[in-house]
Amino acid sequence: MSGLASGPPAPRATTTPPRTAMGWSAVWFAVSIVLVAANLRPAVVAVGPLLGEIQADQRLSGTAAGVLTALPVLCFGLLAPVAPGAARRFGIERALLGAVLVLCAGIAVRSAGGPVALFAGTVLLGAGIAVGNVLLPSLVKRDFPERTGLMTGLYSMAITSGATLAAGVTVPVARAVGLDWRGALAMWLVFAGVALLCWLPHVRRADRPARTGAARAGGLWRDPLAWQVTIYMGLQSLSFFAVTAWLPALLVARGFDPVVAGWLLSLATACGVVGATVAPVLAARRREQRTVVLVTTGTAAVGLLGLLAVPGVEVLWVALLGGAQSAALGIALTLVGVRAPDAERAAQLSGMAQSAGYALAAAGPFAVGFLHDLTAGWTAPLLLLLAVLVLQGAAGVLAARDRLVATGGSRSPTGAR
Repeated sequence: MSGLASGPPAPRATTTPPRTAMGWSAVWFAVSIVLVAANLRPAVVAVGPLLGEIQADQRLSGTAAGVLTALPVLCFGLLAPVAPGAARRFGIERALLGAVLVLCAGIAVRSAGGPVALFAGTVLLGAGIAVGNVLLPSLVKRDFPERTGLMTGLYSMAITSGATLAAGVTVPVARAVGLDWRGALAMWLVFAGVALLCWLPHVRRADRPARTGAARAGGLWRDPLAWQVTIYMGLQSLSFFAVTAWLPALLVARGFDPVVAGWLLSLATACGVVGATVAPVLAARRREQRTVVLVTTGTAAVGLLGLLAVPGVEVLWVALLGGAQSAALGIALTLVGVRAPDAERAAQLSGMAQSAGYALAAAGPFAVGFLHDLTAGWTAPLLLLLAVLVLQGAAGVLAARDRLVATGGSRSPTGAR
């Protein structure tokens, strides 16, 4: 965390002007952002459907398998502070190019050999995704200042769609063409390679950032609003990763076939595509986002309460929960953009929110699993997630106020969207 509080002064925006007119160049740039965003989850999510096969082939214990699934989330948190420094040194476009290259390398290494390669490749791809997570909000803030909600909705939709795609097609495609788990994981290298090729032209046209003037990032770690955005980011991520990890097990315990439980998880992520697309657009249209935060939090609470108290309608509860959780992600990303006064602060706030936020989120699956083992049931884990939602909603309401980080003031009239 301290990495954001020191180092050279952040640059002013690059001399490349914002893409305020949606001409061909801006559309192509937006498409490239969406392609990069679509690669920020498949390499991670694809492991879940293959975990049993990986465990058997590599003779991994349950603990080792748990570490393997938690490593990417830990990397998201621990390595997020690297991103703002990389953007200051090389420019956002070049830093994102490096992130996609590291992601590609991680996918390749993970599929190349035994347990060492498996874990080393996972760390590499987690590092690449961590940088992409942080820099995309800053890029949107810089190049699409008048379309923050639309662009945040598009790339958060791409993140959710990538996760849905990976969950749904990894095993069927691998079986159709006769691939083992290594080949099934390696095939996502093709998807990442497409994003890499599409991003290269933007790196060539990008200007290196100037190194003059700009506020230091250290003030954000003392800014209450920055912490409110960070806590909201962390708690919505904790809830998402906990549900993703344990929802199939809960459904199987209720008598669902494991295949049906897996499809219900896919339903949750598919409904999340809608939430992730619509919520940022609605949030960015307002100077404050309290209504959107409360509606989203309330919908997630209905889904959890339904799973807890009204069995037999799990399809409805899963759909509501999945849509609301992905909407919360879109809102969190939107808050990073609208609460920051410029692209530099957006990168710093994104780094802070995702560093501390994902470190917090990594505890979610472990806490739910611990409570399940302790109580031999699902009531306590679901009550824990409801308590997390209460805290998430409170942090979101505070973060949704019409304020800017590190200024102490309300948004100026020109900041309206």
